[in-house]
Amino acid sequence: MPDVYSVITEADDAVIERVAMAMETSAADPQHEAMVADYLSRLDPSDRSRVVEIGCGTGAIARIITRLIEVGEYVGTDPSEPLLERARRFAPGGRLRFERADGADLPFDDASFDAAIIHRVLSHAPDPTAVVTEAVRVLRPGGVLAICDGDYATTTVALSATDPLQCCVAAFTPAFVNDAWVVRRLSRLATEAGVERLQVRSYGFVQVHDADYMLSIIERGAAQLVTTGTIGPQLAAALTGEAQRRVDNGIFFGHVAYGSLTATKPRMQPRSEAGKPQRARRESNPRPSDP
Repeated sequence: MPDVYSVITEADDAVIERVAMAMETSAADPQHEAMVADYLSRLDPSDRSRVVEIGCGTGAIARIITRLIEVGEYVGTDPSEPLLERARRFAPGGRLRFERADGADLPFDDASFDAAIIHRVLSHAPDPTAVVTEAVRVLRPGGVLAICDGDYATTTVALSATDPLQCCVAAFTPAFVNDAWVVRRLSRLATEAGVERLQVRSYGFVQVHDADYMLSIIERGAAQLVTTGTIGPQLAAALTGEAQRRVDNGIFFGHVAYGSLTATKPRMQPRSEAGKPQRARRESNPRPSDP
């Protein structure tokens, strides 16, 4: 089964609701906000800055960012109109607006933004290189690229090598993550896109008592095991029940490593790029990504 996020434009209402809930639940954790605050500290925005977020989903990260820093305009883009409808409904208005767009084919002029945010998107993107390249295209010279994503190959809820709950993670990852290793290639992706002054940091996301997000991974993984016929509903219920028992008794452990990268678009255009034609603004709301 493909990563549900990579084919989000084909998702039914039930899938959209689960995805939206997962986005909001994860972003609500203070640890997640701390990650965002850390990479924002390297952006140096002003109240006149234009910021674009590629793959904004329900706008959860956009709301965090515009609460933490002053910007002139914040544009969130996503290929899923149902997710954007939620983003518009949840947004406080003012500086925030949302447009439907393919992250690999943005409807904006070259050099039209001061910062570009790609938060937990590349791990789901069919072509991460195209998304990073497009983000750099719309950055003005001297603008800042900020990427944050999960190192989902590290995801664990196991208390031992034989912990049965880990099978839920093993089922969750290929169904909800297109590339569990992409965060380890951020430096290469950014360098090939032509940015400089790279800064890379890592974070640990741990849930023990308030474990809503990690429990959602177990629940979605268990459901995936039922869908594929690997286990029956009774065993799935037992696995999710065991996870909740551990939380209730203070013995649950869930962990995912994250990484962030910030980099700057050179103020001087490389000689090899100088003769290339500039791209004009296209219509907003182009077709979403092909699956």
